[in-house]
Amino acid sequence: MDRKKTEVNWEEDVSIDQSALDVEWLEQPRLMFKYGQHQAECKAMMDLRKEQMETQWAEVDGDIREDPGKYGITKITESAIKNAVLLDGDYQSAQEQYNEARYEYEMAKVAVVALDQKKTALENLVKLHGQMYFAGPSVPRDLSKEWEKREKGKRVDAGVHISPRKN
Repeated sequence: MDRKKTEVNWEEDVSIDQSALDVEWLEQPRLMFKYGQHQAECKAMMDLRKEQMETQWAEVDGDIREDPGKYGITKITESAIKNAVLLDGDYQSAQEQYNEARYEYEMAKVAVVALDQKKTALENLVKLHGQMYFAGPSVPRDLSKEWEKREKGKRVDAGVHISPRKN
């Protein structure tokens, strides 16, 4: 494969700067394209590694059928051939490379889903911003405390009796 691998920084790219929602929105389409491209690259690599693993299987399978004694097989059966291929070092290496490529592809899919979640989060943050959710601090009035304070004041006033002044 002669493709240039896309550079990605997942943790940074899925985070949101709440103080720059406009910039985040401008960046979102580019990030989706970048990670979609990365996902496609990972898929292509996974497919290549799978093909290489299957080719390695076929080569080892053919070698075993030509010279079973070389692999410690006295009687050729499909089960014996399968077991010998699975134990072959070159096949195990090809399988390990395929598993690694498959993991990278699955992680690339997760990154695309995370960016889709980022889009949803950006939409919701913009809605909250429009509803003045992030406006300066304001403490709502606690009506029950206000009422209690007023009633307490009335009780105190009721106990005070003002007598007329005598001169």
